[in-house]
Amino acid sequence: MSAVLTLPPSLDDVSFEQVIAQLAEVPAGARVLVDARHVRWASPYGLTALLALAQSRAVRPGFAPPEAEETVSYWGRTGFFRHAESLYDFGRPVPRARASGESSVLLEITPVGEAGDVHHVVERIQERSAAILHDALGLEARATIGFSMTLSEACQNIVEHAGCGGWVAVQTYTWKRRLGRRVAVIAVCDAGVGFRRSLESNRVRAAGGLGDRWDDGQALEQAVLRGVSRFTERGRGQGLAGVRRFVTKWGGKLSVRSGTARIGLVPAWDDDVPLAEGLPPFPGAQVQITIPAAAPAPGAPGRAAAPAVERLELL
Repeated sequence: MSAVLTLPPSLDDVSFEQVIAQLAEVPAGARVLVDARHVRWASPYGLTALLALAQSRAVRPGFAPPEAEETVSYWGRTGFFRHAESLYDFGRPVPRARASGESSVLLEITPVGEAGDVHHVVERIQERSAAILHDALGLEARATIGFSMTLSEACQNIVEHAGCGGWVAVQTYTWKRRLGRRVAVIAVCDAGVGFRRSLESNRVRAAGGLGDRWDDGQALEQAVLRGVSRFTERGRGQGLAGVRRFVTKWGGKLSVRSGTARIGLVPAWDDDVPLAEGLPPFPGAQVQITIPAAAPAPGAPGRAAAPAVERLELL
């Protein structure tokens, strides 16, 4: 018998916590069946976190794909099934690859495991990100450089700290529920050792004098807010500092989950908490960076009204 994990109809960084809570009740060696039949929408975080979920299991999970053909088709175009087929057993045939020219994403789901993968990711997105950030989101052209740097640093975290491969995806969609504007979202997920164990590998806990207070929340504070790295070379650990500066400058949000905690830089348009602890455990690190479209100037015509439901949009 398999333990069934039922996915919510809308799968993003918030609703994925429901999946993790279900997973926490399942023994590590048990087989699980991920039931995605009723999913209608998924963010890049939701899709990459599903890959990390399978990566974390000792026994290969089963997967029941969405019943909505539109959803299945879109997931195929993001590259989800191409990567998931090596991690999950599927209950029915699913699209293995998207057709050329049909991309509806800035960057389809891409594996990251070594430094060369990071360079490849940044090269692939630079040309498209310039058009999207300036034309679709209304940001200054110089935002493109910071966006590429932020993407690179988020992926580099997998290479330097995860101890295994992970995945990155970048998409734009209209965030009706919280913002009413289009956003560009970077999601980077892995099921590796996580921030706490990575920092422990270089005695960061002892060096910081944290003693018994050391836990996932403390590790995230050290890495994300204080720039602490497990590497001893001067200047290491500054990548996330650069990410924080970029996200703050453009009114965005940074959220990093690892183990049993989640930390974030929370803008005024979001109601998340800066630090959440005591969460159901999930291995590795899951990062989401959200950059919103520029708000219209006072008195200027607004952008077209967002659709009534939150949805991914073709670029």
